[in-house]
Amino acid sequence: MRVLVIGSGAREHALLLGLRRDVGVDFLAVAPGNAGTAAVAEQHDVDVTSAEAVTALAKKVEADLVIIGPEVPLVLGVADAVRAAGIACFGPSSDAARIEGSKAFAKDVMATAGVRTAGSETVDNPAHLDAALDRFGPAAGQPAWVVKDDGLAAGKGVVVTDDRDVARAHAASLLDSGHPVLLESFLDGPEVSLFCLVDGATVVPLLPAQDFKRVGDNDAGPNTGGMGAYSPLPWLPADVLSAIVGEVVEPVAAELVRRGSPFSGLLYAGLAITSNGPAVIEFNCRFGDPETQAVLALLESPLGRLLHATATGTLAEAGPLQWRDGYAVTVVVAAENYPGRPRVGDVIAGSEVDGVLHAGTARRDDGAIVSSGGRVLSIVGTGADLPAAREEAYRITGSIRLPGSHFRRDIALAAAENRITLA
Repeated sequence: MRVLVIGSGAREHALLLGLRRDVGVDFLAVAPGNAGTAAVAEQHDVDVTSAEAVTALAKKVEADLVIIGPEVPLVLGVADAVRAAGIACFGPSSDAARIEGSKAFAKDVMATAGVRTAGSETVDNPAHLDAALDRFGPAAGQPAWVVKDDGLAAGKGVVVTDDRDVARAHAASLLDSGHPVLLESFLDGPEVSLFCLVDGATVVPLLPAQDFKRVGDNDAGPNTGGMGAYSPLPWLPADVLSAIVGEVVEPVAAELVRRGSPFSGLLYAGLAITSNGPAVIEFNCRFGDPETQAVLALLESPLGRLLHATATGTLAEAGPLQWRDGYAVTVVVAAENYPGRPRVGDVIAGSEVDGVLHAGTARRDDGAIVSSGGRVLSIVGTGADLPAAREEAYRITGSIRLPGSHFRRDIALAAAENRITLA
């Protein structure tokens, strides 16, 4: 099977490494890729948001399967164009991708499907903002205001704060930019990320994971695209995981089928395990980063076969998934000033070793690998238990040299110390 992966992050690097382990995959291409993916797959330059360019490249490399990693091309309908050209594509239609592209749409789907989620209100008029803020957050007896960009924001459009001025400033800036604002009630309880392969009404869950959005240790600082993750979750009971699949993902998949927008690809549910049970924080329409890096490190089933089955409507015939025993931990190494405007162009030392996945990297003409984005590398460690996986991840992280870089030192620490409990 010939496979083309679209994207340039650590998620795509992890997908390529997983595909390379599948004996049924005999050709890999990536576009646009990065300095790390170039060692795994044939590299091509392409505008990932252009349906015409991606489809033309898929034809050029004679791809049997196209995997679209980022959310923007999915929301823009690139997967639709690839399928219209007769090529199997892993990734939902633009209609189904609205589950991530519009939080208001996702809320409507969940309401119809009877899925528990945070109470919410959409504000699209600045004149209504102050009254809406009074209905949420500490003004309404909740621990904090939750203010979200209704559209795509690369994981950085969310502010959770107990400071009304901060909440209002974020909401006002979104409205000034022409973006509707979603205010949500605060959900208590530890968070879970669950990836599910979805083919219409067929849902196949992967291992659960937990990611870390705040930039600093102990969840300090602003939200980011994700600073680390681990999988699986030793504190999550099997019956709760089953409830997430049966009471959240399956009803949403069925509702999308009912609406004539069946989902095909990876449906990501971000949840809080509240005292009343699992409640959805958000849905994504693709593999999440950095959870993908940890989850795929433990997958033993042939990845190419699974994704092709999902893309061609035969997922129900794929059989049970096989997983490696143990745990995986991902630590993100970020550039100076991230999640603000990152410093780029610095030479990276120690990045060409096992366990290091590239994201914001490029190779100069002189052969040096340099930083080219905010989240530069993802370091993946595996082990028989969480402490061992953490030790391996941080051992590798300690060998990386990138001026001004930073990373969290507490990824999976609370779980490794058995400090996570459910109400």
